[in-house]
Amino acid sequence: MTNPYSTAQWLQLSMQQQGLLQPLGSLPALLQQLSYVQIDSINVVERAHHHVLHSRLPHYATSMLDEAMSDNTIFEYWSHAAAYLPIEDYRFSLYRKQQLQQGDKHWFEPEHKVMREVKARITAEGPLKASQFKHDADNKNGTWWDWKPAKKALEQLFMQGELMVAKRDKFQKVYDLTERVLPNHIDTTVPCDSEFAQHLITRYLVAHGFGNLQQIQYLRKGLKPILTQTLAQLCEQGDIARFTEPHSKQVYFYLPKLTLPSTIPNKVWLLNPFDNLVIQRQKLKQWFGFDYQIEVYVPEAKRQYGYYALPILWRDRFVGRVDVKADRQNQCLLLQQLHVEADAFSAEALSTDAFVPALIDAIDRYSKFNNCQHWRLIACNDKTIGKMLLSACQ
Repeated sequence: MTNPYSTAQWLQLSMQQQGLLQPLGSLPALLQQLSYVQIDSINVVERAHHHVLHSRLPHYATSMLDEAMSDNTIFEYWSHAAAYLPIEDYRFSLYRKQQLQQGDKHWFEPEHKVMREVKARITAEGPLKASQFKHDADNKNGTWWDWKPAKKALEQLFMQGELMVAKRDKFQKVYDLTERVLPNHIDTTVPCDSEFAQHLITRYLVAHGFGNLQQIQYLRKGLKPILTQTLAQLCEQGDIARFTEPHSKQVYFYLPKLTLPSTIPNKVWLLNPFDNLVIQRQKLKQWFGFDYQIEVYVPEAKRQYGYYALPILWRDRFVGRVDVKADRQNQCLLLQQLHVEADAFSAEALSTDAFVPALIDAIDRYSKFNNCQHWRLIACNDKTIGKMLLSACQ
């Protein structure tokens, strides 16, 4: 079939499916809709997973995530990266766990002797952190690629499913035996290939509204044949529909279940670099015309927009990015570099007079979320907007 929507309408649908246009009520309900929330350790501002949830739940507090873990309504495992997932999806984590148990490699070769010792100690003593295991005095490198043996063993046991993360203590994982963490009522049947493929397809299309094969299998290897087969079957059954995009790729979506949002509020969202809506950069550029890259991993001299630049979504357009840092000692959010896209206000209905108040409101909310009492603009590439913001933050 032909493409049923315009590019702008697809973005609006994605915003709706991503829970940005209306609150979904609770954290577990939101996680069900999103499928996952990526965990990241960078803390120049509040960490990514908290920011993603804050962007969608007006009254979100970081303690809510701890409470959801404690209540066993969510759990930690690997999605395309480390993530929080709805507990209802636990059985689908067993697909990867089984592969690892059968010899597939994650980051490093299993050290079985150390793994047995580590598991025995947790069995006897209860939940433990990596820091509670003896550290080799000759190896003080704490980076992930040179972990001490006990930490490697803990992570391997976690990835294989013998341990779960019971909670986080100051962002450190606290591991315990899976049978002591997982609720008894949870289905632990390992899904077959077709079940796992249908799960990935369903989760992605519900969370994003539409996507192609490459996007559905994002950062997962070896799934292309079964995903291709399952997508074809779902199309034949009438469960999903498809059209061909300009780059000759098939785009899939749930046609009967999609309803365009009636209105788009005059609102600004400061999204996280790891936000579910923007994490797939090629899709963001192709469909929404926003060329975005997080520059955390770019050498400082080569950065264009700053270490931790947040994408700025206004109404249904990406209009810029702002590099942020929380000066916690002075309780001040630093807007180190605000960059407005050259064509941000090209449409007739768009103006800085409408944008700036919405941006200030978003900055105020984000500042409070970061426990900052005020914010300060340091640099802006748009003189008019920069002047208006400087007046607002004085």
